[in-house]
Amino acid sequence: MAKQFTDEELKKKLTPEEYRSLREKGTEEPYTGKYLHNQEAGTYVCPVCGNELFKSGTKFESGTGWPSFYDVASTGAVKLVDDNSHGMHRVEVLCSVCGSHLGHVFDDAKDQPTGKRYCINSASLKFMPKDDKKR
Repeated sequence: MAKQFTDEELKKKLTPEEYRSLREKGTEEPYTGKYLHNQEAGTYVCPVCGNELFKSGTKFESGTGWPSFYDVASTGAVKLVDDNSHGMHRVEVLCSVCGSHLGHVFDDAKDQPTGKRYCINSASLKFMPKDDKKR
């Protein structure tokens, strides 16, 4: 089981933008995220607990302004929760280990193998290049 962090510990561990996104369910402005155009091979992990979330091979350009993936790294990597905030129904994507907010998933990626678009905040991800053995 992953270590559970207090809010105080997380505020020291994360940048203010990461904390707002991961713990307060904030959203970064479109087209501003550091991983939007990242094309390196590797794995995207949760900045809080290190859980592997997405593989670079499933990342695609959706034109929405946020990093998009058509599948998760492995079954059970994320938890999906109904989100009825902001006067609409969406499906929120959470880290399955620590419960951090990652973004939302939509069924509008018709040209992708799964038809899914996991629309994820860069601030909710940490990129581990394929040749980086440190985790």
